[in-house]
Amino acid sequence: MHGPPLIGWLLVALCAATGAYCLVRLYAGTRGERRAVGSDALMGLGMAAMAVPATVLDTRPWEALLFAVVFGAAGAHTLVAVARSRLDTSHLHHAVGAFAMVYMALAMTGGPAGGRSVHAATTAHAAAAHEPAGTPLLTGLLLVYFAVYVVRTVAVLVPVTVASGQLTWPGRPDLTHACRLSMGIGMLAMLLTL
Repeated sequence: MHGPPLIGWLLVALCAATGAYCLVRLYAGTRGERRAVGSDALMGLGMAAMAVPATVLDTRPWEALLFAVVFGAAGAHTLVAVARSRLDTSHLHHAVGAFAMVYMALAMTGGPAGGRSVHAATTAHAAAAHEPAGTPLLTGLLLVYFAVYVVRTVAVLVPVTVASGQLTWPGRPDLTHACRLSMGIGMLAMLLTL
């Protein structure tokens, strides 16, 4: 990842914690819930690995291609499951997130979505003179999508109701929404540093 190393390490910590929490929850719930939590765990851990600052790792071109293949397969699997009605359309977010990860991996390697080599991304000179990777239009669309997703998730996470002039807060919120909120914020940060 490009940008200040501190932001990269904070994203690593946030996304790794989210992915680990989702792994713990993987064995609870129904089959459909496990599938969604498994997608969240894959996304969180993948985002943590991708957020490691570029100056720390000696990245190889095949590593980004591995990210692209893994997340491309996860996104395609989700699309097929939704098309076969095994999942409801609310799971399309997992496909969008997976394909955003593919886009970022390809943009960072200078593949079809970008124009820089991995070697150039790991040198100190390239970090100082950072040129945006990827297609600005697609990056902008993904930024808008994840910004709207974050705002909607906050609205779900903190529903406040007004009853007879008094604000009331519901009981303990579901941590799944908090995990998805943190991954949405992480995706925004990763797209901004692209």
